[in-house]
Amino acid sequence: MKTKLMISAAVAIAVCGLPVFGQDRDREGGGGGGERRGGRRGGGGEGGGRHDMPENKTPVSPNPGQTVGLFLNTPKAYNGYTLFAPKHNHTTYLMRNDGQVVHSWTKSQYEPGQTVYLLPNGHMVRACMLRVQGGTGGGEGGRIEEYDWEGNLVWEFDHATRDYQLHHDIKPLPNGNFLALMVERKSREEALAAGFEESMMRDDYLVPDAVVEIQPIRPKGGKIVWEWHVWDHLIQDTDRSKPNYGDPAQHPERIYVNCNGRPMAAFWNHMNSLDYNAELVQIVLSVRGCNEIWIIDHSTTTQQAAGSTGGKHGKGGDLIYRWGNPAAYKRGTIKDKQLVQQHDALWIPDGYPGAGHMTIFNNGYDRGWSSVEEIVLPMDASGRYILEPGKTYGPDKPVWHYEAKNRTDFFSAEISGAHRLPNGNTLICGGIVGNLFEVTPAGEMVWQYVNPMVRQGILAQGELPGKDMRGHLWNAVFKVHRYEPNYPGLAGRDLTPKGVIELPASMKGKTGLHLFTEEQRTDRGPAGKGKGKGKGKGGDRGRGDNRDDRR
Repeated sequence: MKTKLMISAAVAIAVCGLPVFGQDRDREGGGGGGERRGGRRGGGGEGGGRHDMPENKTPVSPNPGQTVGLFLNTPKAYNGYTLFAPKHNHTTYLMRNDGQVVHSWTKSQYEPGQTVYLLPNGHMVRACMLRVQGGTGGGEGGRIEEYDWEGNLVWEFDHATRDYQLHHDIKPLPNGNFLALMVERKSREEALAAGFEESMMRDDYLVPDAVVEIQPIRPKGGKIVWEWHVWDHLIQDTDRSKPNYGDPAQHPERIYVNCNGRPMAAFWNHMNSLDYNAELVQIVLSVRGCNEIWIIDHSTTTQQAAGSTGGKHGKGGDLIYRWGNPAAYKRGTIKDKQLVQQHDALWIPDGYPGAGHMTIFNNGYDRGWSSVEEIVLPMDASGRYILEPGKTYGPDKPVWHYEAKNRTDFFSAEISGAHRLPNGNTLICGGIVGNLFEVTPAGEMVWQYVNPMVRQGILAQGELPGKDMRGHLWNAVFKVHRYEPNYPGLAGRDLTPKGVIELPASMKGKTGLHLFTEEQRTDRGPAGKGKGKGKGKGGDRGRGDNRDDRR
């Protein structure tokens, strides 16, 4: 069994200098080609032009020579099994707290796109990345695979073409279906007709977000049985002749076309996570491009979700709650912004400390340091979200907040996630540097692990990963999940430890993996060509329209 390694809990993430690049480098998936319009290429949906930022800092072990694997495992850590998919590889791991792998799935031919889950029946479901013309420029998906415990592919579903593509996150539902994020292509003409200003568009098209519910058709295929589209809920305040004209401040339930407050890239909303609350029948969306989280009603039909009436809340598909950046609905300024290009908004489950609250990984892209927020959702006795006339949605501040004692020691500018554990601790994924760690409510670090898997193979102890074309380390991880020992999907399974992932220190310098760094892109737009080429498998394998005719 691997020796447990200890470090001081006062250190949130240790410091090692690795550069982070300009804001156009925020790309969580591959590139893809597409049309670009002339003019300055700023940060688009991810924030203004390029500028210098603090570094994404890799963790440093107090043990000489250690660079990857288990850094820390204390009795205060929650005992469970951590599921993660290295971002630049095809393998998915299930790991004990001591860094020992108990199971892995190795048969996928695709890099993650971007998340994985363990189902209650012991199957592993994996979002996969397909590379298609256009793409999103970040977080590409397009395919879902389900494997049984033995590694057999029992379901596959592709949904990716030039005109639409799944991306970033999926969510298993109690009825056996899956929610998924999707983008859909809108032409320049469609965007202008919807009230977007030509001067604010950095590309010749947009790929606004949608949410779809997929009913699996096993072993191959699926049917979209419910859908919601950003495009159905827009508001603009520049052209009175258009039907969606209005004052965004008077309609916070609508999505302001200029919510970014700056020239926008094609991947305008840049949603990156979704979660489902079965009791409330609601979906929460992390909308990075607007620095907000949104909640929508899932009790609607597809037809109701396209309008403003119907459903449990009577608002159809309009937003029933939003938080993080009141300037996005013109009830605040940049000084009121509390989320900075965040990821992974999740309800805390029943029975956990903070049940019903929400945790959010706050990347802090523009400010140069990351944090995790826990907020109390402002609901009245009837379950409605409270919004006083002329005011902003609460809360005024998080009920719990984690940051490093030296703020810039904990910084992951893109990807990443966090979720509450049953003992009240919080599991955090500093995604860009592959740093997984657990903190107590008091902020004490009690467990830490650094992913040793890179695209080309496995690092030896003592080796550091190189960088991909975006400046992300090759050992990046989108987000992770830890499952309780009594989780139904683990019942009766062989959980015998099978060893650690990393190669021994005797292999240091012999793998060559620490030398592999791609040419850094100097121009990365959401549909831009840039420099360098991704190496993931896949292609334009969309299967046409999988939508159900039911409305």
